[in-house]
Amino acid sequence: MANIQEVAQKAGVSVATVSRVLNQHPAVTAKTKLKVETAIKELNYEPSMLGRNLRNSESRLLLVLIPTISNPFYTEIINGIEDTAIMNDYNILLCDTDSNPQRENIYFNMVKNKLADGIISMDPAVDMEKLNGLATQYPIIQCSEYDERGTIPYVTIDNKLAAYRAVKHLIKLGHEKIALINSDEKFLYARERRAGYEKALKEFGLPVQEKWIYHTHQLEFEYGQQAMKKLLQRDERPTAIFSVSDTLAIGALKEINAHGLNVPEDIAIVGFDKISFSNMTNPTLTTVSQPMYKMGCTAATMLIDKIQERQVESIILDHELVIRESTMG
Repeated sequence: MANIQEVAQKAGVSVATVSRVLNQHPAVTAKTKLKVETAIKELNYEPSMLGRNLRNSESRLLLVLIPTISNPFYTEIINGIEDTAIMNDYNILLCDTDSNPQRENIYFNMVKNKLADGIISMDPAVDMEKLNGLATQYPIIQCSEYDERGTIPYVTIDNKLAAYRAVKHLIKLGHEKIALINSDEKFLYARERRAGYEKALKEFGLPVQEKWIYHTHQLEFEYGQQAMKKLLQRDERPTAIFSVSDTLAIGALKEINAHGLNVPEDIAIVGFDKISFSNMTNPTLTTVSQPMYKMGCTAATMLIDKIQERQVESIILDHELVIRESTMG
């Protein structure tokens, strides 16, 4: 394989000139550039990306922090991040933190040591104090979950409005006994979606009943089953469920079916996210659609802009209530 010295010799220029052509330096004349590019083509020379990146003090690598790879919510966002990164000559490293501070520190140190150029954080359990501290010196974007008191730019949806519209849909169908399956309210999205749930109830003069609000520790399917099992044991059974994620809603749906009840005739159910599985359930799941792929593309574009020292503002994307069989059987 040819090296840069051989390219320089064939083109009749210095090694420094070949390097300038490879790095698209504006000081190279069109004639010299053509000679170098012809020599590169004839010798089938492939420059070392690692060496070039080290010279430019960049890695062309973006870190994407997620709490778990098992949640299908992240799949389309990651696809959007990766497609946008590749289009801009970046690669991504998917970092499953398992909400573990030690793992987070490893990834934070990669940025500090210039092994990565920036971070997109989607981990709601990330140490916000450390992340905000890191963001004072390094490019960081938050995606979906963000710190409402921080200064890190983010891309998300209006979670409170989305939840309000979902619960209002159930009320308009005649439901008054609406339960909430929520996750841990230390997370912003959980607090905002509960606020939307309560806003809809209060607007229609319906009481907020703590006995119909269930908190889970994680967003896995089995936690939705557990939540539904508890709600079905209440003295007074709800006629509708609003769940803060599709995974929890699908788990709840399974438990309702296991009790011989019908959806939506006995209990209607609304999820949140519009993951791919939500259209494969029986019945299909009414859900709040987040523009996950667009969210990923937007987050990657924002991070690349920040790396290139351009001005970046937070963005709130549109959402949509997708009405399916679980509320309209």
